[in-house]
Amino acid sequence: MPFSASPDRDSCPMAIKSTIYKASLNVSDMDRHYYAEHGLTLARHPSETEERLMVRVLAFALHADERLEFGRGISADDEPALWRKDYSGIIEQWIEVGLPDEKLLRRASGRAAEVVVITYSERQAEVWWQKEGRDIQRLENVRVWLLPDDQAQALTDMAGRGMQLHCTVQDGEAWFSNGEHSAQIKLQLLSNHP
Repeated sequence: MPFSASPDRDSCPMAIKSTIYKASLNVSDMDRHYYAEHGLTLARHPSETEERLMVRVLAFALHADERLEFGRGISADDEPALWRKDYSGIIEQWIEVGLPDEKLLRRASGRAAEVVVITYSERQAEVWWQKEGRDIQRLENVRVWLLPDDQAQALTDMAGRGMQLHCTVQDGEAWFSNGEHSAQIKLQLLSNHP
């Protein structure tokens, strides 16, 4: 089982440290014919909500690959939430969660073959999309998805310091379960470029 993240390192000795979450994530992606179990170690920055942490887990599950890794976290603006590089170090996929600004996405689109954004918090996402959407849609290799609030809440209900998660993907939908809770995930496409 590959471990896919290293904890964020705070430079200030008095800084509040990140909280470490571990997840065993079983992915059965019938759309991509990808089946694997991943051991994930996630550092939750003090300013990060559990909702954002679980959206990162969702992003990993939907794009799972042996070379997919978490970036250094919200404290590093030169790395995405997740990315996949080829064996020579070229960025194949740059994945952001939240409400990244257009300038960051423009830089990312120049560095990566594909850029994916999973945004959440519908009210804030609507304001962000009205402000940034037109410019983002000009970026040919960027796709933007919205996670509806009820689905984000269902995912957040599964958050814990040690998680056993199962994700099945079929026909563009995902089903998450931790044995106690489950969630059906159907992202809404805001912007798509083939």
